[in-house]
Amino acid sequence: QVQVVESGGGLVQAGESLRLSCAASGIIETIKYMGWYRQAPGKQRELVATLSAQDGTNYDDSVKGRFTISRGHVKNTVQLQMDRLKPEDTADYYCHVELDTTVLWGQGTQVTVSS
Repeated sequence: QVQVVESGGGLVQAGESLRLSCAASGIIETIKYMGWYRQAPGKQRELVATLSAQDGTNYDDSVKGRFTISRGHVKNTVQLQMDRLKPEDTADYYCHVELDTTVLWGQGTQVTVSS
């Protein structure tokens, strides 16, 4: 059974850090990209960061220098280290897994940053 599961969200104050984790299981195809998107209330889902063996890392300008995406120690896992969080980072964060034939999404994890 294919699953994409996120963890690590929560409520923090501005300036603090959070670490999100994503684990994709049950996948037999090669994963092209893993990454993170976010969706704030009333807004469209937007790219945060992606990671691939071929293209390396890619970040939205709003998080460059504050967020770091990296591979986990376990196969098909990815983490997002979020430092110096801002209230505008408040959103539901979704793990994104791109395969040759399809795209998979996790259920999302909520990140709330208070001012």
